[in-house]
Amino acid sequence: MNRNASDPAAAQRLAAIDIGTNTVRMVVAEVEPDGLYRVLDEEREMARLGTGLYRTGRLAAAAVDRTLAALGRMKAIIDGFGVSELRCVATAAVREATNGLAFRREVQRRYKMRVEVISADEEAQYAFQSALRHFDLGGRPVAVADIGGGSVEVTLAAGAAIEQVVSLPLGAVRLTEQYVRSDPLRRKHWRKLRRAIARTLRQQLGTPPFRPELLIGSGGTFTNLAEMIMADRLGETAPAHGFAIARADLDSLVERLREMPLAMRREMPGLNPKRADIIVAGATAVARLARRLGVRQILVNEGGVRDGLLLSMIGDRSPRPAAPPDRMESVRAFARKCRSNERHDQHIATLAGRLFDALQSRFDLPREARDLLVAAALLHDVGYLISHSAHHKHAYHLILHGDIRGFSGREIELIANVARYHRRALPKKSHPNFARLERTDRRLVRMLAGILRVADGLDRTHTQRVSDVRAQWRAGRLRLLLGARSDPRIEIGDAMRKSRLLERATGARVTIGWERPAGGARGLRLVRARASEAA
Repeated sequence: MNRNASDPAAAQRLAAIDIGTNTVRMVVAEVEPDGLYRVLDEEREMARLGTGLYRTGRLAAAAVDRTLAALGRMKAIIDGFGVSELRCVATAAVREATNGLAFRREVQRRYKMRVEVISADEEAQYAFQSALRHFDLGGRPVAVADIGGGSVEVTLAAGAAIEQVVSLPLGAVRLTEQYVRSDPLRRKHWRKLRRAIARTLRQQLGTPPFRPELLIGSGGTFTNLAEMIMADRLGETAPAHGFAIARADLDSLVERLREMPLAMRREMPGLNPKRADIIVAGATAVARLARRLGVRQILVNEGGVRDGLLLSMIGDRSPRPAAPPDRMESVRAFARKCRSNERHDQHIATLAGRLFDALQSRFDLPREARDLLVAAALLHDVGYLISHSAHHKHAYHLILHGDIRGFSGREIELIANVARYHRRALPKKSHPNFARLERTDRRLVRMLAGILRVADGLDRTHTQRVSDVRAQWRAGRLRLLLGARSDPRIEIGDAMRKSRLLERATGARVTIGWERPAGGARGLRLVRARASEAA
């Protein structure tokens, strides 16, 4: 018997509805003591809300009626369970439709249910959190893709650390309406479909920053592909969750689907007949994505956005600490998750902080910028998780998408940029990540990144030989005096090579000297060399 809303245990019952372009999905769940959940009931309806959207730009009246009817049934089920919290989210179709707001208002009017329109990035985040829950990623480079009727959200990550998120207009309904012009699909039409998908992948996904070991896929297309392969191979279907699809099997299946007329596809074991008209386009998008990523294996996740949404709701209900978390501890935790060199990073942060203190009043630097510099120093090498050669670029993306608490969105963007420019190219307006900053923030990034470069150079050997740094101003020169237990000639040379950005930011020529221990000659001055900043 279902509990009603007055039952105390119902406080731990949650419900989520995901209004997709093709399918509306509902789940009712009960939170377990370990913070996970068990499903009490679930429902799905292929309401095809996005039918005609990509020709007209509007949600069609018939599609809206079907979706409203499905939502009415789902709301009745949810009410019967007496849940304490319901979240209803909408994705690509409602995001893009000119009458999306009118649809949301009608849902509110009929069912007293608020519909949230979530962004593509939020979709990707929910799908990724679902994949983290169900699969042991173990720090491996992976891709997570969630395919719906309107779009495909792709997340590239190393374990739990996200490197890149991209939303691609390659949903199964969208592609079918745009490119499926014959039944069965004639080869010339199929070539046009594949070329369009390949072009979108090339332009919007580009060259992946690393080669994922596997692709984890959620959404009805992935589930049906797994069920068709199981039916063909085993003569029966089983739950698709965790099933591994080999890319060779996928390519073979796509070719077969393309050659079948719609009536035959509807009879194909493992394929939901309601999905038969859009499966060719959806399967082709999955196959081309796997090819672009270079993966040989695809794992199916039956959770996806709805599962990630529930996990998010459970997290929001967890007891909060009385005091806000220490944001630098959050930074350090993220650095550890990325397997960064904690001792080196902390030393760079200490030296960078001392340089900041020496320069702050002269250049009127905002006091709060010190925390941004220290955070960037602690995180500057997290990109090694992806690769060595471009680790500064990877650091930018990892920080931008990282779970770092206590900083505003603007502050995270600044931290990511400062870490991005701790080596190699100087900040340029031609760099999109730098160009979108406000003018004052660009000036601040130049200064902070200039400080970070020099501080990084002062631990070139990773031995923490340089223990202190002080600054002196003399006739347009910024002289840095180092405290070190032994001759820091290598560190001085590297810091000098990396000082060009700091010179530009301060307008002063940088020189570096060593304050020898008591009893030795004071000062070791090196001649300024215009070497490239290659390290």
